[in-house]
Amino acid sequence: MAKNKQRTRKSAAKRFRVTPKGKVLNRGQGFRHLRSKKNKRWLRGMKKMREVTGSYKKKVLKMLGRK
Repeated sequence: MAKNKQRTRKSAAKRFRVTPKGKVLNRGQGFRHLRSKKNKRWLRGMKKMREVTGSYKKKVLKMLGRK
């Protein structure tokens, strides 16, 4: 009898990345448009990958099909 397969949420797979040590990384929000009026230091900070922590990390890992 066939069991249900666990599916990866593709929207989450495009936004988050899991490192070999298990950290969950994603980019900051607000970087795509209307950038001329935003502070340049702030924009440089938004380019970097940020670590996701806490209960949100567990939810993201579940969406990505990890434990």
